[in-house]
Amino acid sequence: MKTAKRCNWLVAAAFAIGATWANAQTPMPYGGPLSIEQAKKAMASSESEAKKNNWNMVIAVVDSGGHLVMLQRLDNTQFGSLDVAREKAQAAVAFRRPTKAFQDLIAQGGVHLRLLNLTKDAGVLEGAVPIVVDGKVMGAVGVSGGTSQQDAQVAQAGADALK
Repeated sequence: MKTAKRCNWLVAAAFAIGATWANAQTPMPYGGPLSIEQAKKAMASSESEAKKNNWNMVIAVVDSGGHLVMLQRLDNTQFGSLDVAREKAQAAVAFRRPTKAFQDLIAQGGVHLRLLNLTKDAGVLEGAVPIVVDGKVMGAVGVSGGTSQQDAQVAQAGADALK
């Protein structure tokens, strides 16, 4: 019985610390929706990075509401990456952070494993980054098809095109 109470107390403490940490951060505000021209620019930069490295990938660009603006599957990329790239992009814009943040927390184990309970549409794998313009989240680029680091490199190239 004492062990159960200690576990409950530890979980409550972890949540309290997490809530304090979350409140101490000021998240970037959302901006207006990404224009089609901005999405094309991000897509072109991501595609160029993937092709330069001979990586077969799917690239998804979403707006600040998480709505798909563009999706591109490079030749010979597995079709399973279509949904993964979109879900990663939607998670990056929904939580206003790169999906690597979730992957890193899950890798630590323990209480962070609760992140696996997020809905199926919450990408918890590295490979998506928010598109930030003038300090506001305008959308995100999500990529799937390579390693997590390769996906992130291609996504970052797309987001950097709009800085």
